[in-house]
Amino acid sequence: MQKNSKRMAFRCSSCDHEESRWLGRCPECGEWNTLIETVSSSGKGGVSLIVDGKPPLSLPLSAIDSSERVHVSSGIAELDRVLGGGLMKRSSILLGGEPGIGKSTLLLQVAASVRTDGIILYISGEESAGQLRMRADRLDIMDPARGAGRIETLCTGSLAKIETVLNARRPVLVIVDSAQTLHADDAGPAPGTVNQMKFCAWELVSWVKEHDATLFLVAHVTKEGFISGPKTLEHMVDTVLYFEQNSIDSRFLRASKNRFGSIDEIGIFMMTEKGLVAVDDLSSLFLVRREGELPPGVSTAAVMEGSRTLLVEIQALTVPAKGAMSRVFSDKIDGARVARIAATMEKHLNLRLSDQDLYVNVAGGIRISEVGVDLALAAALYSARANIPLPRGTVVAGELSLAGEVRPLRRLSTRVKTSMSIGFDRFVGPEESESQAEKKMSSADIFQIRDIKSAIKAIWSPTLKT
Repeated sequence: MQKNSKRMAFRCSSCDHEESRWLGRCPECGEWNTLIETVSSSGKGGVSLIVDGKPPLSLPLSAIDSSERVHVSSGIAELDRVLGGGLMKRSSILLGGEPGIGKSTLLLQVAASVRTDGIILYISGEESAGQLRMRADRLDIMDPARGAGRIETLCTGSLAKIETVLNARRPVLVIVDSAQTLHADDAGPAPGTVNQMKFCAWELVSWVKEHDATLFLVAHVTKEGFISGPKTLEHMVDTVLYFEQNSIDSRFLRASKNRFGSIDEIGIFMMTEKGLVAVDDLSSLFLVRREGELPPGVSTAAVMEGSRTLLVEIQALTVPAKGAMSRVFSDKIDGARVARIAATMEKHLNLRLSDQDLYVNVAGGIRISEVGVDLALAAALYSARANIPLPRGTVVAGELSLAGEVRPLRRLSTRVKTSMSIGFDRFVGPEESESQAEKKMSSADIFQIRDIKSAIKAIWSPTLKT
């Protein structure tokens, strides 16, 4: 093998910019005293690709065995749902979320319940071994019958020590908490920098791909809710998961990237004294049970989250604008969508909303992005502005276009069946659907509409059908 030559360079610990000589200030990001001497990451003077006098050989795609794609259950059904069936060997998963939301709790439960043989290594750079044991006792996962004896811990952020233990123990599941605590001597003096995170994460991702293991990498988030550090980190892994929390004890797990499944699924948990548990009765989580007439500004929407139908309560409030311009206050439904729905209603219903401040909320604190919420949002805004409550037992679903049309929805029959099974007796939705299954159900309770005008008429005139 040819002798490898290394070219030294000075790399910025803030933005990863490289210079051939030391400078007091980085010309890329403008930070002072951040250039650190290290091995160059560029191809010039790097490792030779000639091995034993022969160039590397490519492999025909048709010759690759695709049977390796086998999901292994994590032992937690809601996590398996989001991952697309379970854990994949040689895959890496990045998990982000607010401090204290339950990332470490979830991964410790995964370590105790994953259905695979072999050692599970929990690497913590933030907590001591004693703190991990106290959490494990609180979660009641130390029973040897549950596989607690195969969980091993390593409390360090040093990549060199981690690689030594990985090569010695050969675990099948590696959990690193967190990416910001990792550090390597070749990547700079301080952990948490851009270069440190990229270098250490790449080494761990490469190790699990070579040893048929699975990697969980915990990441901190910024105040805006995004994973902190370089965006390269998200490109590097196979799956990116986000933990969200509402005002109560429920937690929502979503995937923003998934090479082995859909990103539309959502996992719903409840934090208890024994850790995170799946929520069985979703209707009690997102619906408010009331006696008597509904208050104005409240509607029930049937939305799809992956393969699951959720019924959620949309709450709207309109008040005269306090300034020259009206404002939209909505964090669970995109504010731009609320403004678009309001403009469409003002155009096609002659309902003045431009002089009103609009407040929109979703009961249960879940964030909704599915298009089927449009019509329910319009109904809630109309109800709030006109001060007229929706009839009890009414579910609304539909996508609203700028032309005022209600467009068809996918899996409309599933939404209808779920609504009826919970106890709702009226459904207002688009005229067309993927199947005719809903026609076999109590058709007298289903109102199929074409546009926003007929939708408003159907909601508040139960005896009139279109």
